[in-house]
Amino acid sequence: MIRAALLALALTASAAAAQQEETVVTGTGAILRGLDKLNATVDDLTLQAGDSTVFGRIEIVLGECRYPEDDPAGNAYAFLTIREAGVAQPVFRGWMIAASPALNPLDHQRYDVWVLRCTTS
Repeated sequence: MIRAALLALALTASAAAAQQEETVVTGTGAILRGLDKLNATVDDLTLQAGDSTVFGRIEIVLGECRYPEDDPAGNAYAFLTIREAGVAQPVFRGWMIAASPALNPLDHQRYDVWVLRCTTS
């Protein structure tokens, strides 16, 4: 358990350092993928910054999406707030990284959400 926590901390630090070293641009929105594990359905969700969408019983709000300047289709970093219907406290609030979805995942018994890429127009 301690090893896993240390590995996650090291990966987070290296991802943050990589983001600081390269020029990062803020996209106009993001494309996310949602998985309903109960129904085995997968949907791609396109959101503009500041917008929200409902996927099953969760609401997803996109704060912003950033990507490396020289690779707009590459590694995206999206700030998401995810709430379950009828629950005020978010089940997830933070940055998700497209290249490392397991680094900071949504921990929900029914749904998975991850970032595919930022949109630029």
